[in-house]
Amino acid sequence: MKTFVSAALGLGLLASAAQAHAVLERKQASPGASYRGVVQIMHGCSGKPTTRVSVTIPEGLIGAKPMPKPGWTLATTRGAYAKTYTTHHGTASEGVTAITWSGGSLPDDEVDEFTFLAQVADTFEPGATVYVPVQQDCSEGGHSWIEVPKPGQDAHDLKAAAPAFRIVQVAQIGGAMAAPAAAPAASAPVKAGDLTIETPWLRATPNGAKVAGGYVRITNTGPAPDTLTGASVPFAKTGDIHSMSMEGGVMKMAPVSDGLTIKPGETVELKPGGYHLMFEGLTGAPKAGEAVSGTLTFQRAGTVPVIFSVAPIGAASPGGQHQH
Repeated sequence: MKTFVSAALGLGLLASAAQAHAVLERKQASPGASYRGVVQIMHGCSGKPTTRVSVTIPEGLIGAKPMPKPGWTLATTRGAYAKTYTTHHGTASEGVTAITWSGGSLPDDEVDEFTFLAQVADTFEPGATVYVPVQQDCSEGGHSWIEVPKPGQDAHDLKAAAPAFRIVQVAQIGGAMAAPAAAPAASAPVKAGDLTIETPWLRATPNGAKVAGGYVRITNTGPAPDTLTGASVPFAKTGDIHSMSMEGGVMKMAPVSDGLTIKPGETVELKPGGYHLMFEGLTGAPKAGEAVSGTLTFQRAGTVPVIFSVAPIGAASPGGQHQH
């Protein structure tokens, strides 16, 4: 990897980063896994509000996708990777190399998060540290959180260290591969404007299946309704909302053509036996234990990146309990 990756060890590096103005919420990731990069801006510039945040995507973070922020303009820069990487759905030789949010105003005495999703290349070795440079601009002045320790250098000596996370070995649990408990890919709620999106998950499907079911819990804390209109995952041609109901002892399913509205103060849960996401035209089969990057689309909040955890075939909940 290039200069943004180091095999530097020691908890002091991440402790130093935690004292900076820009930090990464998630401190660990595993080779080949999905990573949700949450850049936290802790304060402004000598009392002035933050108006622009630019994140450099380092070599080895593949297929980066930014999360939009209401009130901010989103821009991305694409470029070639130093090599061709194997991804969950093929190969990639180019992608997003920088993401910029601008035009908003984050007061000095408030904090906020700027989020992207990416896959960690399986070429990383456990023990390496990945640095994600951040440029923070304010209405007056700015900060460049871009410094990376040289070999043998103590990160505490850096005045403007780039945010960083550690590469850790995938844990062995009961003979099966699983991501470390310290960094579950799909456990943290996603904020999109006034919406809080929790526990998006899919049911695993057998090879050759043409449809897959998806589920999620959405809460609207704002003053206006919003409507879920669709969803997407890389291995499905379409992702729509369906309802399921019993009529005369017969289970019937129908598309919800106008979308599913979440009223102010309301929580709507898409779950087996009721409203759910229907992914059709599958070109792949989600497997239990995987984490799948996808999106949910809303009328007001727009397209929101999420990570679907995959539960076993026939599961009634993301924890894997089966229906009876």
